[in-house]
Amino acid sequence: MPATYAKFTEEELRDVLLVHLAPRFEGETSGETFNKGGKTDILIRYEGRNVFVAECLIWNGQAYYLSKISQLLGYLTWRDSKAAIVVFVHNKDFSKVLAAVENAMPRHEQFARLVDRPDSAWTNYVVQLPDDSGREVKVAVLLVHLPK
Repeated sequence: MPATYAKFTEEELRDVLLVHLAPRFEGETSGETFNKGGKTDILIRYEGRNVFVAECLIWNGQAYYLSKISQLLGYLTWRDSKAAIVVFVHNKDFSKVLAAVENAMPRHEQFARLVDRPDSAWTNYVVQLPDDSGREVKVAVLLVHLPK
């Protein structure tokens, strides 16, 4: 039930995700793990290589969201190819936040293109790494509604 998780902090919500991810992936699944420029919220490694890097946030407006994308990109190396932003939304008007996220992403300086939208709360993008505009990375943006 969303109400169960609505009171959790960002770190507690991340830990819930890690509990479900760890047994499903061979290799190492960890949280608050150092990668390149800092500690990423979720990192999955397989055979010594990163296969997935994610950053979590509780929705606090477009500017905060865009800063978290920059933060995630600062954690990615040239070898990283898949990443995600998981946005926990406490706002009751979830549709308004979905629209705000959709409108914000193309304004990010590393935005390259929209890939697809498998679901109204899940969008896949391609972005360029800040250090190498020739290197593109797939970034999934997932929104989770946890109204208070």
